[in-house]
Formats: sequence, C-alpha cells, structure tokens
Amino acid sequence: MEQRDKALKSVETVAKLLDSQFVIPGTNFRFGLDAIAGLIPVGGDAVSFLASGALVLTMVRHGASGQLAARMLLNIAIDAVVGAIPFLGDLFDAAYKANIKNVELLKEHYKEGKHSGSGWGIFVGTLLALLIMGAGLAWLLYQVATLLFGLLASIG
Repeated sequence: MEQRDKALKSVETVAKLLDSQFVIPGTNFRFGLDAIAGLIPVGGDAVSFLASGALVLTMVRHGASGQLAARMLLNIAIDAVVGAIPFLGDLFDAAYKANIKNVELLKEHYKEGKHSGSGWGIFVGTLLALLIMGAGLAWLLYQVATLLFGLLASIG
C-alpha cells in the first residue's frame, strides 16, 4: 500500500508538471510543459505523448486495471491527436489536461474501486479510431503537399 501511495504521489507530481505547473499572472488559467512542448511542431507533441504514455505505464505497474489503462490511453490519444492541430491544438493542450484526468481516474480506482475489469473493448475501439484518424491525417497532409507543390510549380 505504501509503495502504491508513493507511486501515486510521483505520478501526481509529473502530471502537474505536464498539465498545470504554470499560471498566467492575473488569471486562474494553468498550463504545463505539455502545452509548451506542443508549440514545437511534430516533435513537441510526440515527446508529450511519450511522457504521458510513461505515466500510464507507471500507473498500470501499480495496480491500474485494464479498463482504467484503456481509458487513460484514450485520454492521451485525444490529447495527442487534437493537440497536433497547429495553434488550436496548443490551446486544447493547455485546457484538456489529460494527465491530470488520468491521475483522477487512478484515484477513483484506488479509493472507490471504479474502472475495474478488462479494457479490451475500449482499447480496440481506441486503436481503430486512431488508425482511421491517422489515415485521414496522412491523406490530408498528402492533399496539402500536392496543393503546395502545384502552386510552387505554377509560380516557377
């Protein structure tokens, strides 16, 4: 039990750093390194996703159920996919706070016994949604690149 409490405390600390460490002066609006890293195109979101994934892995090692892990992965997938949209994604990153949400889910699991059981349904659904979104994003990037190269070719 003590080891689990230590793990929860360390996960809470990292989640706070990623999602709500800083405050905009004169407001109650908090943001973390996740939102800052998101300003770096592609790489920043990837680093944030990996850090969030490491937190989920830590939570699973300390008693999170399959269903809880799947819900946590869904939270970080939403954060990563929407966060990848230039500018709007950065605002979303600052507001959504997937890591804080995941810590709250873990606390509910530990203290109230919620979110127990297998997470295969959530996991498979999330995986399919991510594959579809990834294919859609790849198609969109291809269309934008084709348009840009066409415009550049017509200018030159």
